[in-house]
Amino acid sequence: MSKTTLVLLGAGSSSRFKSSVKKQWLYSGETPLWLHVAQRFEATGLFEKIIIVSSSQEIHYMKHFADFTFVEGGDSRQASLSHALKHVESDYIMVSDIARCCVPEAMIRRILDAKEKAACIVPTLPVTDTLYMENTPIDREKIRIIQTPQLSVTKVLKEALSTDTLYTDESSAIAALGEMVYFVEGSPLAHKLTVQSDLEKLDCIQPPSSSNLVGFGIDIHPFEEGKEMRLCGVTIDVDYGFKAHSDGDVAIHALIDALLGAAGMGDIGELYPDTEAAYAGADSTKLLADTVSRIRAYGLEIGNVDMTIMAQAPRLLPYKATMRTTLASLLGIAPNRVNIKATTAEKLGFVGRKEGVTVHAVANLHYFNWKQHLNNGKEL
Repeated sequence: MSKTTLVLLGAGSSSRFKSSVKKQWLYSGETPLWLHVAQRFEATGLFEKIIIVSSSQEIHYMKHFADFTFVEGGDSRQASLSHALKHVESDYIMVSDIARCCVPEAMIRRILDAKEKAACIVPTLPVTDTLYMENTPIDREKIRIIQTPQLSVTKVLKEALSTDTLYTDESSAIAALGEMVYFVEGSPLAHKLTVQSDLEKLDCIQPPSSSNLVGFGIDIHPFEEGKEMRLCGVTIDVDYGFKAHSDGDVAIHALIDALLGAAGMGDIGELYPDTEAAYAGADSTKLLADTVSRIRAYGLEIGNVDMTIMAQAPRLLPYKATMRTTLASLLGIAPNRVNIKATTAEKLGFVGRKEGVTVHAVANLHYFNWKQHLNNGKEL
């Protein structure tokens, strides 16, 4: 059998899914959807190489899950596929969408078995309902529902996409080139996840795991005279602040690291490096809000957080209640799920000498339970 590369496209915005959670990051058990799809194809043993196309931000995180070839997508499906084609050397290329979650192996084999029949092999389904175009009925026997994955001769597909014309799939581009397209039987099991109700039609997707994920963060900053002090997003009434590239909110920085640690997303220096001018004097509450948004988009929810602020000075007891409610609002959780403890260093070390503050934080995450939301009739 001629070697075949698989390309899975997932760089779209998922606007029709209408959820703060990206559909490719819904979890089946402890596996995000994009990985679930890739592993199903991989398990067939039919592909010499698997390429995942996604956004640059997601690719950074995806690489923590698996060792596929990752390619940054473009502004359109066709642009994304063109980027992937630069990494394809095999005679054939099979292209599918990550949203096509439950493609059965038998369908994949039918497509591959027909590879010599045309430049593009396309799975289709018949139309069973009566169709009208405006006020005129259409002969449904002449209509086919086109599915993915589609198999193409690589060199033909590269030529077909070397145009400014945008096509919705590979078969359209190849047909426009005058090459032959061959239809094989598709499968209703290969339903595409487009809107939230489609999840009810995807039997291969399991409910998310109930496991908890725990992360730890620590940060230290020395004092700096004449700078405003911010802790947990709250202004502290003293005449000194923290020496830092950003506003120096040492508590929020420790918390961000705890959240990223629980999610397996690296650390604060990777997401918001202090070598970039964009983060000079940055408001740490905005960095936390961005971190929370990323975590939710990647299918995770915040359970609770706990932190210990070690400070010989300033005195923090009058601010703790406001700190709790401020963080709870930023995290989108109830105030009782935010715990803040303040202690001194018994006059030991740099903290005890009133030279700075150190903060330890712990965060607990869990997988977003999309299944429960659907069962309760809620939007995701």
